[in-house]
Amino acid sequence: MVVYINGKDLTLEEIHRVAREKEEVRLSEEAKENVEKCWSVVQELVDSGEPIYGVTTGIGEFARIRVSAEMGRQLQENIIYSHAAGTGEIQSEEIVRAAILARANTLAKGYSGVRLSTLERFIALLNKGITPVVYEKGSVGTSGDLSPLAQLAEVVIGKGEAFYKGERMSGAEALKKAGLKPVELTFKEGLGLINGSQMMTGQAALILYDVEILLKNALVASAMTVDALRALPKPFDKRVHEVRPFHGQRLVAEQMRRLLEGSEILTKGKGKVQDAYSLRCIPQVLGPTIDAYRYVKEQIEIELNSAADNPLFFPEDKITLAAGNFHGQPVAMAMDFLGIALSEVASLSERHTNRLLNPVLSGLPDFLIQGKGVNSGLMVAQYTAAALVSENKVLSHPAVVDSISVSADQEDHVSMGPIAVRKCQEILKNVQVVVAIEMLCAAQALDFRKPLKPGKGAAAAYRTIRKEVTFMEKDRPLYPDINKVAKMVREGSIVKAVESVVGQIKV
Repeated sequence: MVVYINGKDLTLEEIHRVAREKEEVRLSEEAKENVEKCWSVVQELVDSGEPIYGVTTGIGEFARIRVSAEMGRQLQENIIYSHAAGTGEIQSEEIVRAAILARANTLAKGYSGVRLSTLERFIALLNKGITPVVYEKGSVGTSGDLSPLAQLAEVVIGKGEAFYKGERMSGAEALKKAGLKPVELTFKEGLGLINGSQMMTGQAALILYDVEILLKNALVASAMTVDALRALPKPFDKRVHEVRPFHGQRLVAEQMRRLLEGSEILTKGKGKVQDAYSLRCIPQVLGPTIDAYRYVKEQIEIELNSAADNPLFFPEDKITLAAGNFHGQPVAMAMDFLGIALSEVASLSERHTNRLLNPVLSGLPDFLIQGKGVNSGLMVAQYTAAALVSENKVLSHPAVVDSISVSADQEDHVSMGPIAVRKCQEILKNVQVVVAIEMLCAAQALDFRKPLKPGKGAAAAYRTIRKEVTFMEKDRPLYPDINKVAKMVREGSIVKAVESVVGQIKV
């Protein structure tokens, strides 16, 4: 398959397919026309002698200094060299590929003022399998992701470093082996390749793709726990949620009813009035996280398809406008919000695990194993979940509320969006494991409810887990079991099995 980009409708699914499945990327004919129209305006404005930020002037604090047309070409290379100042670990191949695609889509809108040939060479990095070496830290998320995007741009001009066919080499060597020539930059193109939020936005898109799978797993895990603990189904009654009609809350209640349909375990309420908050308030806790996810997804999709650059050129009016569309605040704030929302998923899940393991609360064997005193069962799995939940509480502090002025106070408010995105990535990893631990414990608990059968959704999840992890009869190392289920959570195999029985799980 081929992903066509036009600057208008790039999706999270397409980011995933290009970044991870390495599908080919091409420009639409409309995009080609728009890019060429924009470039002709750049040439006209330069020839007219008009001062243009980053084209015929310096950048940042040096915007007050005029640069001759002859020096303009050198300026563009110098912009890339001087901004390649990253540090930390090397970004993964999929994150770098997502960033290249996101930046290419921005340039394809036809407002950034780069040549078509330069954009096509940039896209060729994806199609030829060249992955620039990009360090994870160094961007403050305003004037875009200057440092990491400069490392992408370095390779386009035959500098920097890249991975090609599994080997790390110079950018020049990677281009040569792939049959490509370095680009000789001209007006605006150095700035055009680095001035935007696409490193953090590309990574955010991949996170959101994975969050959808995670949220479906969280719903399945909750259903397994509700079944295993013989909870009351009344809190999921449609009438309850119609009188407090938050979208996420109603949606979670609906999914719980579907997942628990047919359960022989759930109590009918004799002698029991209501369950603990962590059970009866599942729609009210997971629902807002789903609402947050939908909001953040909208924000990231808008940013993916925006002209996040400076200056911008408007071919219809033949003018250039220097403004602030590079500012990463929309991404930063959204990803901080998502990190908080995901942390709540883990907090709820850990409480479920605690109730499954506590015999006073569950009515099941201590720590879900026979042989009290000799075997510890799944006791310490909850310790692991608790540690990750606590870590998430620290990581949930928002990055966007911080700002450090740079560039001699010319750039005096920054978003710190890359930090928000990195934190959210780590939170997601933790939540995936916490939910996996809940599923592992719930599967063990359901074994003790036999011969009664769980709801059809919970049953499908149980069967899938038992294909990889057997019933625990006596103590054994827990990490292999945790890792197996966590892998199934990340890859979505449990969700797929459940959806084959109950239909699509909606989030």
